[in-house]
Amino acid sequence: QLQLVESGGGLVQPGGSLRLSCAASGFTLDYYAIGWFRQAPGKEREGVSCISSSLGTTNYADSVKGRFSISRNNARNTVYLQMNSLKPEDSAIYYCAVVVYCSTDVSSMAVRSWGQGTQVTVST
Repeated sequence: QLQLVESGGGLVQPGGSLRLSCAASGFTLDYYAIGWFRQAPGKEREGVSCISSSLGTTNYADSVKGRFSISRNNARNTVYLQMNSLKPEDSAIYYCAVVVYCSTDVSSMAVRSWGQGTQVTVST
């Protein structure tokens, strides 16, 4: 079973930063492609970013390019999403997931297993 646990969400002011963590349990995360998704109230879940297995190729949604950065620490079996210059429209529940493939089009990623999510709120 591919279990993922997210952490690091919270309340931050516009322009601030947060780093989300996605820790894998029971499997070696480096062997899998990992994606980050988010879902705001009343909206569909959308792909935000992904990182491929082994080579660590990364892709991003246009809305977060230049502000978000995905990375992986194999020693910690954890994937991170560094979020800078946060905007109120970034507020959502953020989920990490094991995906079939890290697509250039992150909106079309097929998911194998979801984490439970972590809330991010960007507000004054």
